[in-house]
Amino acid sequence: MPQSRRIIIDTDPGQDDAVAILLALGSAELEIVGITAVAGNVPLKLTEKNARKICELAGRPDVKVYAGAIRPLARELVTAEEVHGKTGLNGPQLPEPKMKLQDEYAVDFIVETLMSEESGTITLCALGPLTNVALALIREPKIAPRIKEIVLMGGGFFEGGNVTPTAEFNIYVDPHAADVVFKSGIPIVMMPLDVTHKALTTAKRTKAFRKLGTRVGTATADMLEFFERFDEEKYGTDGGPLHDPCVIAYLLKPKLFKGRKCNVSVETASELTMGMTVIDWWGVTKRPKNAMVMRDIDHDAFFELLLERLGRL
Repeated sequence: MPQSRRIIIDTDPGQDDAVAILLALGSAELEIVGITAVAGNVPLKLTEKNARKICELAGRPDVKVYAGAIRPLARELVTAEEVHGKTGLNGPQLPEPKMKLQDEYAVDFIVETLMSEESGTITLCALGPLTNVALALIREPKIAPRIKEIVLMGGGFFEGGNVTPTAEFNIYVDPHAADVVFKSGIPIVMMPLDVTHKALTTAKRTKAFRKLGTRVGTATADMLEFFERFDEEKYGTDGGPLHDPCVIAYLLKPKLFKGRKCNVSVETASELTMGMTVIDWWGVTKRPKNAMVMRDIDHDAFFELLLERLGRL
């Protein structure tokens, strides 16, 4: 058995975050060192609770969950209850979690883990606004060369934005944090809307999760049915995009995705385009290529992977 890949999941659950966490928990190749919660889809007191609910749903109360930043670095918090519901996990009826929240602050946990573990062995999986990751980099710049890579869901370019005409939600919520991360020199793999909008939860795919006949399968179908209604209305599609699981799927099967190395710069000055990820896809600037930007996905194989791994829980 090859050694499992060690990851920290930084997240703001969110139904699609929940599916991403379940995918990681159902995959023996991944070892979750900790889950750090950040304010985003809903406020922090709900995102940290939702992370624990998902771990318990998967029968994994041993996973350590830490609460992090309560708000972005420089702006007021923007949340997305209209998409995710008041709790952030509307759809299934999940019980209040019994597992404890860790006492340590998420940012301290990230710094301490990266400084104490062997360099290059920890991957950060960022599923929400990048506030915790940026705070860790600001607090201890020595962690940057110790991170194996950051795989994140955020941004968009050809697809535009989903919260403003030019900005995707995770980057828009904390553009200053995203700017810190993209300028860090750490290897970055980016899953923008350009790729996640090709991973649609069709009615047939949602039914397949329900057919698993397990608590996890039923809860996933309930979450997706709630979550996709917003995007179906907005985009006129059968199903909605499943953004965050693309991050975990990439760690498991990188060949599902295609993209190229580009420079990604984040707009932090203009209110008109605040949080826009300016992706130099055609290499027209001399700016250094700081991210592997994905644009295509084998969506059938992606959903097969999801179904198989969630079926193990």
